[in-house]
Amino acid sequence: MPTIETKDGNTIFYKEQGTGAPVVLIHGWPLNADMWEKQELFLAENGYRVISYDRRGFGRSSKPLAGHDYDTLADDLAALLDTLDLTGVTLVGFSMGGGEVIRYLSRHGSARVVKGALISSSVPFMVQAGDNPDGVPPETFEDFKNEIRKDRFAFLDSFGPKFYGRTLVNHTVSQPVLNWTFALASQGSLKATLVGIDTFSSTDMRAELPVITTPFLIIHGTGDATVPAKIGGDVSARLLPNSTYIQYEGEPHGLFLTAADRLNLDLADFLSR
Repeated sequence: MPTIETKDGNTIFYKEQGTGAPVVLIHGWPLNADMWEKQELFLAENGYRVISYDRRGFGRSSKPLAGHDYDTLADDLAALLDTLDLTGVTLVGFSMGGGEVIRYLSRHGSARVVKGALISSSVPFMVQAGDNPDGVPPETFEDFKNEIRKDRFAFLDSFGPKFYGRTLVNHTVSQPVLNWTFALASQGSLKATLVGIDTFSSTDMRAELPVITTPFLIIHGTGDATVPAKIGGDVSARLLPNSTYIQYEGEPHGLFLTAADRLNLDLADFLSR
């Protein structure tokens, strides 16, 4: 099982497919790298070296009690890029993973990175505040944490349909997909699942985006009820000076599956420019 070691002695599991220009895929909360299987195969079959990894606390990586803040997570990403000596990299972050992309660039620079992509990203700032009136009320996230402490698996079971926008009349994904998503999320640690909520909701990156000149692709679904586009993609597109923004009409948060073919083509187009 391929792993790299972080500077604080933890191990990060990664996998890679294909050859060519490197694309690093960073998963969302509370899943792991396997969420990217459709993108991994498509990009690998179309001439790219595709690397995905499990964030600390999730999947097959170490599950420490500490280090679930974006500074440490960005350092873990840096350790991966440095250990594999990757250059000319495109970083693709989904949901919480978008925060790793931005914090990596603001903390470690762009010497290894040529492009970035934010997919359904929680960047730049989710929680409601005086200067962020459209944000999600903080009690929503406290309720999430209370439910997870009470019964993490019941929470994850109910979270899946909202994640994919599945309703009684709109089966955006199948029941087996919901089962698979639950299985991926169940591999995370309780600590990482809890602290991850604070990290992706309360970390304010609004000051970091305007100074990043790396070309970015931003994709967000207008039907995203998990990270509404008006506080995610819409704001990121205004703040990132060198970005292209594509809205997917009606698509939910988990558009890496519900709109997989479209996302694959848009990523390939962005990578080929």
